[in-house]
Amino acid sequence: MKTSPLTLAARLRTRLFVVLLGFIASTAYAQNSIESVNVSPQPGGKVVIRVGLKEALTTAPAGFTVNNPPRLAFDFANTGNALGRTVQNVSDTDVRRINIVQAGDRTRMVMELSRALNYETQLDGKTLLITLQSGGAAAAAGAAPTRFAEAAPSAQKHSLHNVDFRRGNAGEGRVIIDLSSSQIGIDLRKQGRSIIVDFQNAALPANLVKRYDVMDFATPVQTIETSTQGGNARVVITPTGNWEHSAYQADNRFIVEVKRVVEDPNRLVRQGFAGEKLSLNFQNVEVRSVLQVLADFTGLNIITSDSVTGNLTLRLKDVPWDQALDIILRSKGLDLRKDGNVVWIAPRDELATREKLALESRSQISDLEPTQTESFQLNYQKAADVQTLLNGGGVGGAVVAGGASSRILSKRGSAAVDARSNQLFVQDVASKLEEVRRLIRTLDIPVRQVMIESRIVEASDTFGRNLGVKLGYGEDNRTAPVRNNLILGADLNTTGQLNNVVTGTPALIPGGLQVNMPATGLNGINPGAFSAMLFNQSRSRLLSLELTALQADGKGKIISSPRIITANQNEATIEQGTEIPYQQASSSGATSVSFKKATLSLKVKPQITPDDNVIMKLNINKDSRGADTTAGPAIETKQVTTEVLVENGGTLVIGGIYTQDERSTTTKIPVLGELPYVGFLFKQNSKSDERRELLVFITPKILKDNLNLRQ
Repeated sequence: MKTSPLTLAARLRTRLFVVLLGFIASTAYAQNSIESVNVSPQPGGKVVIRVGLKEALTTAPAGFTVNNPPRLAFDFANTGNALGRTVQNVSDTDVRRINIVQAGDRTRMVMELSRALNYETQLDGKTLLITLQSGGAAAAAGAAPTRFAEAAPSAQKHSLHNVDFRRGNAGEGRVIIDLSSSQIGIDLRKQGRSIIVDFQNAALPANLVKRYDVMDFATPVQTIETSTQGGNARVVITPTGNWEHSAYQADNRFIVEVKRVVEDPNRLVRQGFAGEKLSLNFQNVEVRSVLQVLADFTGLNIITSDSVTGNLTLRLKDVPWDQALDIILRSKGLDLRKDGNVVWIAPRDELATREKLALESRSQISDLEPTQTESFQLNYQKAADVQTLLNGGGVGGAVVAGGASSRILSKRGSAAVDARSNQLFVQDVASKLEEVRRLIRTLDIPVRQVMIESRIVEASDTFGRNLGVKLGYGEDNRTAPVRNNLILGADLNTTGQLNNVVTGTPALIPGGLQVNMPATGLNGINPGAFSAMLFNQSRSRLLSLELTALQADGKGKIISSPRIITANQNEATIEQGTEIPYQQASSSGATSVSFKKATLSLKVKPQITPDDNVIMKLNINKDSRGADTTAGPAIETKQVTTEVLVENGGTLVIGGIYTQDERSTTTKIPVLGELPYVGFLFKQNSKSDERRELLVFITPKILKDNLNLRQ
């Protein structure tokens, strides 16, 4: 891989031409210019970049980051490049190279990083200070969130003003979020196939809580969902296909850009490799020489075993260096082990043998290591449960798969329990005792509690109406003087007796009744009656008529509200009612008294989810005594058994029963009951309408501090 003199001369000419163009553009358009760039490492893994400018800046330049590959860019408006170069190489820091490119009156400074880093900017006169620092081990692995600003603990409440989506010229999707302040703390991370952006201590207006479907824009972004998580506002962006994203903030506007990654099928590029791309072209070269080239390119410290031999021929173009290394290792049956920034490469069998020997050595040392005894005071967990867990069981009845292989203590370790003081005594080697100590810190915490309140609402609406008639005609030869030819009154018997028309006990109407279909009573109340008697002067012929009617309306509502407090994932029951006795015969003929429950009960087992929702297994009964039968009293049962997910403090209708019984009955004399106008004199009408509705509501509340049922 030697460079010819002609190629070197061409590169120098191109470099001088670019520098000359940059100098001309800087003097022609820009009023300010970048005059120096210095990189200095600091204690704690920090890197400070000092950018010297001709004139002081009023505000820090807008910056944005790219995670794959890791890049950090700043745009300097109305600023030129007066460095005399466009590339500055950096060593011994996480910054590999700095590119300064000018376009018109704007200059962009791009920093090529070895891993994803957080940054802060500060103006110091004519100098811009850029501080880079690691976000932890997760950030180095690409899993840590990208932080754009840090919100102080006492900062005022911020908010999101608008969420917009646009399609770029190259088909990329841009999610544009307008913020109330540029100081909002922002956490951006990739989770599964989605991008999650959390705005710390920020409110989300109700009109912005929605799910946006942006598939019609023909970008990688499919949906955008906004929600509130505790005191933060969350935006979840869900793309599809192969994509990469970048995010940057300019004043009060935060932009996430998602672009599609088009893979070239002719390239040996596989998703999952994120190293910087390179090209290799070797013919029958030693494997050790190729590994040395990769070490020079990546800056890794590579140690190659003496057993690594052989030659290879390969041609790779624009392939990530980590994929190129993987191809070389697999082709020669090699493997690697990484310890910090040192990589050891050897045949797989050799590495496996060394690791096996190391494990056996550690096992032998553990068998000879002296044991120690330590006591642990448990506050919330039962010591016996933790003892079972250490010996390979579970806590609180949970079953651990694996049996004896899941034992936490070593084969020389043991655990004893003092039930009186709830203390656990463990004897084992020091490393296992530290593991037990960490386990107890995780398990011995107060269990969260939930108050579950249920409301059972029973509503009834009844209506009934009965209409009836009595009609009779008879002849009587009595010649008592007649006071009136027409007699009106209540029921016929009373009317006739008061006017000396009918006699006897019970009173009898002369000639009897041809139609005797009176209205029946409702709810134990007799119907109202109106009667009339019409007869001639000699009272030899008598016509009797009685109309009866009754209507009843009823409305009722029964509300039952059992509530109970229980610990997370513990079943609880509350019950109220009566036990009804009844006689039960045995096979021998003897009878005994048994009891049957008619109760209002609530049985629940809650589970609190990490996002403060509650999953509940519910069994709700509302029983009451029904009609008496020859075998004993009947029990009217209303029961709901289900499993639901409800948000903390939310109310959910988990069940409902609605019944309606509507009846209309007509009893009449054939033919006569069909006559127009007078047909009602020969029939009885009865109508009833009964409606009943049952609704069951459930409300869980996660208790904090010392809340009780009165809250």
